[in-house]
Amino acid sequence: MSAKPAVGFVNEASRQILAGGSAGLVEICLMHPLDVVKTRFQIQRCATDPNSYKSLGDSFRMIFRTEGLFGFYKGILPPILAETPKRAVKFFTFEQYKKLLGYVSLSPALTFAIAGLGSGLTEAIVVNPFEVVKVGLQANRNKFTEDPTLEFLRKFGVGLLSGTIASVINIPFDVAKSRIQGPQPVPGEIKYRTCFKTMATVYQEEGILALYKGLLPKIMRLGPGGAVMLLVYEYTYSWLQENW
Repeated sequence: MSAKPAVGFVNEASRQILAGGSAGLVEICLMHPLDVVKTRFQIQRCATDPNSYKSLGDSFRMIFRTEGLFGFYKGILPPILAETPKRAVKFFTFEQYKKLLGYVSLSPALTFAIAGLGSGLTEAIVVNPFEVVKVGLQANRNKFTEDPTLEFLRKFGVGLLSGTIASVINIPFDVAKSRIQGPQPVPGEIKYRTCFKTMATVYQEEGILALYKGLLPKIMRLGPGGAVMLLVYEYTYSWLQENW
């Protein structure tokens, strides 16, 4: 008798992990070209940079012309290796925290909020301040169930909005990351070392707008990317529940 709950938990956990991992993998594969473009914008320092791009369209044309189609997928392996299990853990822990909180007398809104916060802390790599709202709305399966189209649009809209707002808030940190990880201005001399010092240096030398370089491709990646991830997770998990 005791083996049945254990088997049920393993099956449920497997579905959640597979659905979450699939969501992360699909999102990365679809949106990685925009991440490459975003990074190129962030590491160029001025208009006289020989590798400077004039616009979003120009960056796509130049990368395709000089590096080919695979130029848009440079560096994709580390995100796949990191993000796929990370998303699997995020969605799995969210479902488990939500289940555990079901034993406590909390309102549904509070339950979703605590479960979302717990999953974000467990993931412990990227802090998304809107993750609690996103997964809370995503987990609410009671609205618009009579109309699949409205349900689809609701999930897409929630993911799109949360990804867009998060992009606007964290872009200065992303610029600092790209400057630290990218080539330094003077070979052999490390100019960018820490996050906040790099942000301050960029602000002092290039102005506030430099901290928002690459915002458009980042929004174009993470906005639809968040929507794609939610949709893939929801429908993959539903399919696994019915067929596995």
